[in-house]
Parts: sequence; C-alpha cells; structure tokens
Amino acid sequence: MTHADPHHDRRWLILAILGMAQLMVVLDATIVNIALPSAQHDLGFGDSDRQWIVTAYALAFGSLLLLGGRIGDLFGRKWVFITGLIGFAVASAVGGAAQSFGMLVAARAAQGVFGALLAPAALSLLATTFTDPSERNKAFGVFGAIAGSGAAVGLLLGGVLTEALDWRWCLYVNLVFAAVAAFGAFTYMVNQAHPDKPKLDIPGTLTASAGLFALVYGFSHAEQSSWGDATTIGFLAAGLVLLIAFVAIERVVAHPLMPLRVVLDRDRGGSYLAMGLSAIAMFGVFLFLTFYLQQTLGFTPIQSGLAFLPMSAVIMVTATVGQTQLLPRVGPRPLIGVGLTLGAVGMLYLTGIGLHSSYWTHVLPGLIIMGAGMGNVFAPAISGATLGVDPGDAGVASAMVNVMQQVGGSIGTALLSTLAASATTSAIADAGRPTADVVAQAAVHGYTTAFYWSAAIFAVAAVVCTALLRSGARQVDPAAEPVLAH
Repeated sequence: MTHADPHHDRRWLILAILGMAQLMVVLDATIVNIALPSAQHDLGFGDSDRQWIVTAYALAFGSLLLLGGRIGDLFGRKWVFITGLIGFAVASAVGGAAQSFGMLVAARAAQGVFGALLAPAALSLLATTFTDPSERNKAFGVFGAIAGSGAAVGLLLGGVLTEALDWRWCLYVNLVFAAVAAFGAFTYMVNQAHPDKPKLDIPGTLTASAGLFALVYGFSHAEQSSWGDATTIGFLAAGLVLLIAFVAIERVVAHPLMPLRVVLDRDRGGSYLAMGLSAIAMFGVFLFLTFYLQQTLGFTPIQSGLAFLPMSAVIMVTATVGQTQLLPRVGPRPLIGVGLTLGAVGMLYLTGIGLHSSYWTHVLPGLIIMGAGMGNVFAPAISGATLGVDPGDAGVASAMVNVMQQVGGSIGTALLSTLAASATTSAIADAGRPTADVVAQAAVHGYTTAFYWSAAIFAVAAVVCTALLRSGARQVDPAAEPVLAH
C-alpha cells in the first residue's frame, strides 16, 4: 500500500479491529482463571479436574499456532481472521452455557483451536498493514500495550463479571468483542491469498503440532505430578524429539511450514527469546501475587484486579512512548535489555512481601517497576519478531510470537509452581508444627521463592537477549507494503 492509495486512511480502523481481537485473546488467559472456583461449584467437578479448563485451551492453542499462521499466509488472512473470531465466539457461547465438566472442557479446547487461527492472523495483518517506520512504531506500541496489559485487565474484568453477574459471563463477554471485530473485518479488509498457492507442508505440520502438544502437556503434567513422573518425562522427551525432527524437515522441504530464515535472523531470534523468557518469568506476578493478595491480604477478586491496574497503565505508557520515541533512535537492543533488567528489579522488590505487608509500600512499587520493564519488552519484541519478514511468511512469523508466549507460560506454570510448592512444604516441615500462622508464613515463603527465580530468569534473559540483538534501529521498505484495507 502506498500513501496515495485510496484505502490508506482506513489503516487506523484496522488497528482498532486487530487490537480488539488481541485484547479478547489476551483477556482469556486470565479472565477464566477468576471464574474457575465458581464454575467448579456450579458444575461439580473436583480439584484435580480443574486444571483441564486451562490445559485444554493451552494444548489446542499452543500446538496449532504454526499451522494457523501458515493457513493465513496461504489462503488469506481476512477470512482466517474472521473464521477465528466467529469460531472463538461460538466456542465461548457453548462454554458459557455448559451444563457439564466435559462440555466446558470441549468448549475451551475449541476456543484454543480458533484462537490458533485468530492470533497469528491478527498480528500478521498488523505487520503487513503498517510498514511505514513511524506508523509501524505507533501501531506496534498500541498492540504491545494491549498484549502486555490485557492479562491484568482480565483479572479485573473476571472479578467484576463473576461477582456482579455470573462466572458464565467471563465466557459470554467474548461474543461482544468478536461481533464488533468481525463486523469491522468484513467492512474494512480485503482478502489476499498467496499468489502461488504452494502446498501445505504436511510432515512439518504433523511434527510441529505433535511436538508442541507434547511439550505443553508435559509441562502441564509436571505441575500436577512431578518432574520425575514417567508421563512427564515421556511427553517432554517426545516433544523435543519431534521438534528436532521438525527442524530437520524444514531444512529440506520445498514449501516449509516455518522457513528457518524467519527465526535465524538475530533480531527476530532475540525478539522471540525475549517474549518466551518474559512469559516464563511473568507467570510469578499474575499467579502468586494474586494468591498473596487474596489469601494473605484478604483482597476480593475485584480488589485484586484493581491492584494490577497501575502496572497495566505503566505498560501502556512505556510501550507507546518507547516504541514511538526511543525505538526509532536506538533500536530494540537497549529497550529490551533495560526492560528485562527492570523485570528482574521489580521481582526482587516483591520478594520483600510478608504476612502483614502493605499493598502501597510492598506491592505497588514492584508492579510499577515491572510495568515499566514489560512495556519496554513487549512492543519492541513483537515488532522485531515480524520486521523485515517476507509478506508471505508474516503469518508463521506472527505465530512464533504466540508460540513463545504459550510455551513460555507453560514452562513458567510448571517450573515456578513446583519451586513454590517445594519451598512451602520445606518451610512447614522445618517449623515442626503446622499451625495456621506457620502455614500462612510458609505460603508467603513459597511466593517469594518463585519471585527470586523469576528475577533470575529475567536477569539471564537480559544478558542473552542483549548479546543476541544487533545495535541500532532497523528499517523496512514501505514500498513493499501490501494492500489490506478495502
């Protein structure tokens, strides 16, 4: 698209449409967690089954992302985007109306399937619509702010809907987002299918999907059982073998699912790594800090959601300012490096929480530091992950962003939950008598242990990503921009 194109003035409407779809997907990561206790009481399933409400979505979403991204590349992103929106909305409606545990799990899995179409299509549409450097920075600043703050907004919205209405509205609310975004997509986008219609890489699709499924399931199983469990080891090993086979296949096939040139670029590789390691480390904030606020400080779900809003606000400001003002001057390397370092500092600050700590002095400053850090990571990393990619590969390049977030979140869930539980158990054993005060102190010790590990992950990520990313700003050729608005 050139600036003389009559459709050019609609690009910001397209950004609003894509942002709404992205918000729906990101919200879903946390909004359902708030609804779980109420859903469990309503449908009568046990504690051991509760994980499947989250895992069913993660397995379908994580394992099908690369395929979803490539489908958009081959058949056109408008219709894949709209299909993902409508399918996600229908699955959400079924989940909201669920009368049994099995029905809810099936609906969550279907949400994951359509989310795997929707998420890469949204990001690739953004990447191919905005290639003018200054406009691209603004667009990705907004998109990165949504990606970084949506999970915290989900906690608040989930608390409000659950307390004011019913847990089912945590799923029904997706119908509103999807309807508005689908109408906008029908109105303002045109479909652009791949002109050569290359064949789909079936061996690559099978090995990638199976490998990602095995990895996500392995980490989910480790959280529920142990790292030494035979099933955990078997799935993790199978996942690694399948993904190694996938890489080998991609090197030789004529039309690869994931062309290796996409991930072997230093800046894109560093951006993917920053997203993945941040997802691992960030898990500690949303899970354990939510537990701490509600179970230790006695916050309600709505109060817990409100407690995270300052971090969301800081993410929005730093993501947009950093992306528009600093990135064009210095490039992603210093922004991502500083952002990951601030993530480590924020996590270390949160290790100072105790049984009777104040939110204002012991929690809020850490959240603000984290917000500043993540705002400097998400927008530059999401932008860098798709910058300079051939338009025909934009879907799989975008899918890799979501793959890193999903796999990173699964690793973070398993790793940090295991470490926190082990620390809590050891603290109770060392105390001798498990009084209520001892149990409460041990729980806080578990949270702070997870925060220390998160800080270490952020610190390692800062060193590795800074070393990997190139210095200076990179540009793209606006003349290569395709027409996506109509």
